[in-house]
Amino acid sequence: MINNMAIELEWYDLVCFGIVGVTLVGSLWVVWMHEGSSKSEDERLLAGGEENGTVIGGVRSTKLWSSCWPGMHPLWLLLIRFLSFLTLAVLQTLDVCDYDVTIFVYYTEWTFTLVMIYFALGTIISAHGCWQYINKPPLQNEEVDLFLRRDLEESMPTNPIACKDKETKASISLYSQYVEEEFKQIVGFWGYLMQITYQTSAGAVILTDIVFWCVIVPFLSISHFKLNMLMGAMHSLNAVFLLLDTALNNLPFPWFRVTYFMLWSCGYIIFQWIIHACGFTWWPYPFLELDTPWAPIWYLCLAVVHIPCYGFYSLIVKAKNMILIRFFPPALFRT
Repeated sequence: MINNMAIELEWYDLVCFGIVGVTLVGSLWVVWMHEGSSKSEDERLLAGGEENGTVIGGVRSTKLWSSCWPGMHPLWLLLIRFLSFLTLAVLQTLDVCDYDVTIFVYYTEWTFTLVMIYFALGTIISAHGCWQYINKPPLQNEEVDLFLRRDLEESMPTNPIACKDKETKASISLYSQYVEEEFKQIVGFWGYLMQITYQTSAGAVILTDIVFWCVIVPFLSISHFKLNMLMGAMHSLNAVFLLLDTALNNLPFPWFRVTYFMLWSCGYIIFQWIIHACGFTWWPYPFLELDTPWAPIWYLCLAVVHIPCYGFYSLIVKAKNMILIRFFPPALFRT
């Protein structure tokens, strides 16, 4: 079968393979370049060096389960994430019962599952964060700095020769970093996984719903496609719940993580190639077909469209931050 497939390959097939291959390698390179610097970013965060609220490497663990809205108890975010996960799980269960597991040949099901994973991780991390919040409320940065400076000033000798300004500032800085580590921990593997899942889901949901409502429904109606209430809910509630979480959460949205979104789509396309090489003949999306000279144009457009989809969601996050900064004092707005 492999030999037959190799004989049937055309030049446009090779171009499509090249487009996906370049996207895959380029995305991995960007991930390696930026995620590889996470250690230095964590050190910068511990020193209090967040710039304009933009986080490139790691984030404070409290940002995973706290809300950006002043005065909002983290239990509300936990409740919303849990109800979102529960609703999406019910919808996908009904979908699988109607169409069996072969429904997972669709990109929609992949994205829907990814959004469910995000809400599952968010529920678990929010629950743990609420437990920490209730049992040991975190100290504010101003209170920590005031306590540290007062403690150090009282413990320093009064001899001016022994208390040089430079040494005092260095001691305060080192001691502050050490104690602040006890108050707030930098997120680990699960924190990164939650962030990556959130940012990948954001771009994938925009792409999925736009393609479904603007391309498939009006132009690609085919015999085995029939729009119903369940299908409409699955192509809308995923975005609704994710946007609701975005309106409340305190997670960053760095530009370079569009590469995870691209890697996600590359994984789906490679999956389609593999099952077709194994004998699967039907393409769930006609624009993924390889047996046409127009295929490279479609594949190139699909690669490019990831950027505006991710950028559109990034604008939503920035708009939320601008609204909060405008209507709430900077001291209250958690960025």
